[in-house]
Amino acid sequence: MNMQNAKYQNQASQPRSLVPKGITIGLAVFALVLSLAGYGFRLMVGDDTEEVLRHAAVIVPIFMLGIPFLFWVGSRLFNKVKGMHIESWNAISLGYLTSCISMLWLMGTYS
Repeated sequence: MNMQNAKYQNQASQPRSLVPKGITIGLAVFALVLSLAGYGFRLMVGDDTEEVLRHAAVIVPIFMLGIPFLFWVGSRLFNKVKGMHIESWNAISLGYLTSCISMLWLMGTYS
């Protein structure tokens, strides 16, 4: 009985993430593929390589690092200010999901 209580307390004290890490990694890979897809097409069409690389050096980090980072910072702020319990992994997953959706929206707008 004592062993079961210790096991239950140990599980209860560990933070639980709703989103499995595999889904977050998959979203990150999908965001990377989406962010690089248009640049390959631009290079095939014959755009200037230097211009394409310069644009990619700005845009790709915004979608791959900036948006998920802002969601992570927002979750930390909500946890401190409002006393909420938002898991960091869930916030990063939401950031990548938002990044993918915004890239698809931009692709649809400019196609």
